[in-house]
Order: sequence, then structure tokens, then C-alpha cells
Amino acid sequence: MSCDNKFMCRSIRDFPLSNLLFLLALLALGCATHQFTRRAENVAASPASVATVQSAQEQSDAINRPTSKPYTGELSIFEDPKRDQNLQPDRIMDILEIKEGSTVADIGAGSGWFTVRAARRVGNAGAVYAVDINSAYLKYIDERAKREDLPNIRTILGKEDDPLLPAKSVDAVLLLKTYHEVAQPIRLLKRTRAAMRAGALLGIIDRNGKSDDHGIDKDVAIKEAQRAGFVLVNQYDFVKPDNVDYFLVFRAS
Repeated sequence: MSCDNKFMCRSIRDFPLSNLLFLLALLALGCATHQFTRRAENVAASPASVATVQSAQEQSDAINRPTSKPYTGELSIFEDPKRDQNLQPDRIMDILEIKEGSTVADIGAGSGWFTVRAARRVGNAGAVYAVDINSAYLKYIDERAKREDLPNIRTILGKEDDPLLPAKSVDAVLLLKTYHEVAQPIRLLKRTRAAMRAGALLGIIDRNGKSDDHGIDKDVAIKEAQRAGFVLVNQYDFVKPDNVDYFLVFRAS
């Protein structure tokens, strides 16, 4: 072996072979560990793997049953003077623990019949989100809120499976004669649950039916709400005079 640098050659000859092999092994192990760590990080952060999990969850949440076509007719149908007597909105709000300062979501708000009543109860310290998939109805509610001097009403153009409510923002939610029109109720309820504060209550008022006849069986609604992470805490039938057979109250599990 020839060596131009005598000092370097002498250092290599004097360095124990076992130590040299040990250092080379450490270097190789470090490179392998670094490459494995990078591969693991890439797998963990892979958008494709996250999307696959989300897609599988979406499929498991899907339902396959008839639903009623969402109502798109005249809003006057919601303003029958007998509705207050039959549905007893003050009692509904008492049961859902809606009080001054509460934040409420009215999903499937329609003409805003319940929205404006809840807005008066919660006052300026509270708020009511009027959620609907019909933009014309929301425009009507905006105009009604101005006309009735209720600045605490906020309208949201939701999706069929998402009310688009802010996270952890509401103390009470009501679906009044709306649930039978929701095509993907489990997805909707899961996203609603994400918008509810600790201890918040969910109310579903509907009538027994075949799902495609503007009604849905009470047991079906209960099972679907449970799949979405809710627990039934009470049920009432005082709304029967309005041909609405049940009032279910849930809390997030």
C-alpha cells in the first residue's frame, strides 16, 4: 500500500481493526434507521391513507332507506295559528333547556317559525342559527328577522348531510318535522354532535310513517341517532294534536 501522507497512513495502521469495524457498523445502522423513520413518517402522513379511512367511515354511516322529498312549497303552511297551541313551543324550549343566553340551532328552519320564538327567548345575549338547504327560505328568514327586530338570528345554508355549524357552538338543537327529509341522517347527526357543547340537547319532533310519506318510525329515528353517538334521555307525545306523534330528546354520549 502506498501513502503520500505518512501521518494518515500511520494513524490508519495504528487504529485497532475491531474499533474500525464497530464504527462502520454504527454508521450503517444510523443510515438504515434514518431511512426507516422517513418511510414511516411518509406512511403516517399519507393523504391517501387518511382519505381511505374517511371514505370507509362515510360508507359505514350511509343508510339505505326511503326519505321524503324536502318541502319546497309556500311558507304559509308553517304559520298556521293553531301550531302554537298544538306544538307548544314554550314547552319544547323548556324541555331542551333553552333559556336567556343560550345558543340554539333550528335545523330545517323553513319559515323560521321556531327560530323567531327561540330568538325571543334567548335574547341579545344568545343566538339562533337557522339552518336550511333552501336558500329562498333563508332569505325569507333574514327578512323576517329584520322585520321583527331579532338581530340574534343567523342563517346558514347547510348541506344535506352537514348543517355547517361552528364547532362546539350550540346548547340545543331542534329538527322539527324535518328528520324524515334527511337523506343521510347519521352523517348529519354526527356533524351536528360536533357542533354541540358539553351537555347540549338534541330534539327530534316527527310523526310515525314509512320515511317517504313525510313521517318516519320512531324506533328508526332512535336507532339512527344512537349510531350517530347520541343517547335517548326522554320522549314525549304532547305534540300529537298536530299529527306529530313523538318528541325525542337526546344527549351526546
